[in-house]
Amino acid sequence: MLEPRLQNRLDDKKAQLDALRPLDAGIVIRLREQINLEWIYHSNAIEGNTLTLQETRLILETGLTIGGKSLREHFEVTNHQEAIKYVEYLLEQDVAITPQHVRQIHKLVLREIDNDNAGQYRRTQVRIAGADHTPPEAWEVSRLMAEWSDWLHQQQTEKHPVALAALAHHRLVAIHPFIDGNGRTARLVMNLSLMRKGYPPTVIRQTQRKQYYRVLAQADNGAPEPLVNFVGRNTERSLTLYLEACTPQTAPKSVDEKWIPLREAANASPYSQEYLSLLARKGHLEAIKRGRNWYTTKNAIQEYRESLE
Repeated sequence: MLEPRLQNRLDDKKAQLDALRPLDAGIVIRLREQINLEWIYHSNAIEGNTLTLQETRLILETGLTIGGKSLREHFEVTNHQEAIKYVEYLLEQDVAITPQHVRQIHKLVLREIDNDNAGQYRRTQVRIAGADHTPPEAWEVSRLMAEWSDWLHQQQTEKHPVALAALAHHRLVAIHPFIDGNGRTARLVMNLSLMRKGYPPTVIRQTQRKQYYRVLAQADNGAPEPLVNFVGRNTERSLTLYLEACTPQTAPKSVDEKWIPLREAANASPYSQEYLSLLARKGHLEAIKRGRNWYTTKNAIQEYRESLE
């Protein structure tokens, strides 16, 4: 189901990361802070949250409110942070993922936003805007969630962990068990599935929104491979980030994957350094910050250009 070359790269990078364990605690803390920030920002932005990456960081680090932004948008940031903490708690418990865990994640996602429906299966029929797929009737949700959990448990040794996480995400979204917050909950569950197998969390970026919805629609129509490979490429990006942080002397296999300063990236692209910096700060361009300087990759710039088409 995963493209063979992609699967080989994933397996190779995962093996390299495992060989480095236990990872340096300081490096892990910094990576977790960076990835969690991007995870929260992008997952919310996909659903329409207008806070920038820097504004999201400010809310998480200081608790300050951002002028001109809604209270709901602020809660979406802090709630997602609490949901990630719960995911990390479940990892420590080393338990199989159950419908009750999914409901608790959802409860945290919608806390103070919609307390009546937070953690509760929907009681009415819903439609997914812009999608051909029609979710099942509300009375079927409880049974389908139990079947989803059984399927996930049975497939643990049958499918590649990355493919399984992607498929679990799609099946959960297809059931659409909640009135609101299904996408954020499904992405949290997907990362819980990945992290249980020792993978870092994957971040689906808001610049990938159209592609993300497109591969979900293809999965709805019986072709899950594009979604699986989409998640696989994003997971590879996270693995590369961890490996580069833990083994800085090891260069990426491809020059297009190498993190380069924005000044250098601007010389090889149609964009100025200032514009690339703006894209990085807004979260529109995949980038990492080392000290005071932003770094990106040629692949990231190409993906940004493709997202505009």
